[in-house]
Amino acid sequence: MQGDERFLPRYARTLSGVTLRAGPPAMVSGFAIVITMNVAQVKRTVWNAMVAGLAAIMLCIAYFSVRIERQSTRDEAQPADIILVLGAAEYHGRPSPVLRARLDHAVELYTAKLAARIMTTGGAGGDAVFTEGAVGRSYLIARGVPSEAISVETEGETTVESTTMAGEIMRRMGLRSAIVVSDGYHIYRVKQMLQSYGLTVYGSPRRENATHPLRERWNYVKQAVGYLLWKAGVPV
Repeated sequence: MQGDERFLPRYARTLSGVTLRAGPPAMVSGFAIVITMNVAQVKRTVWNAMVAGLAAIMLCIAYFSVRIERQSTRDEAQPADIILVLGAAEYHGRPSPVLRARLDHAVELYTAKLAARIMTTGGAGGDAVFTEGAVGRSYLIARGVPSEAISVETEGETTVESTTMAGEIMRRMGLRSAIVVSDGYHIYRVKQMLQSYGLTVYGSPRRENATHPLRERWNYVKQAVGYLLWKAGVPV
């Protein structure tokens, strides 16, 4: 067949008696173009999916920020089994201004006979001696609340942990409803968590001084992110 090589196409090659055929240049070039186009299309698809996902997340955060803001100014206090006070910072056994304001509001609700019990929550938070829950209990007793009317949760290091433990304590005590006392921006998320355990929950924000609008808005956004993470199974 070697003598017939003149009949082979121009793109055929002969090496040591073996005929090697390469595809037509146009075919090879076309194949390369198709690969390039497919890669570009995949990149565009991935990019569009990322943009759409990010937009969806931003919309969710905006939506829940609005719901959190609406809840933050709503006082739903009414008769319940217990008043649940969310923990805040304490300084060597003394409640911070934020924690003290929450506890004072709980005392007001207790004095108004909206509940027969108060539960304080919060772990050590880095303090080797005191916990937010225990400091809250001592403060309430100093304010005249009987010690037997106070329950304490002292292990939770996050909102999710404290809420979970408080819900379990309520279940064991046979309590089915609670008034949640915290900062306004905090209440929506806590209510949703407690309601997920089948509890009836009313929000009652503590009194607080006016804050800068941007800081207030940022608090709503942070709580919205925390709520969405909790819904996704990430405890924060």
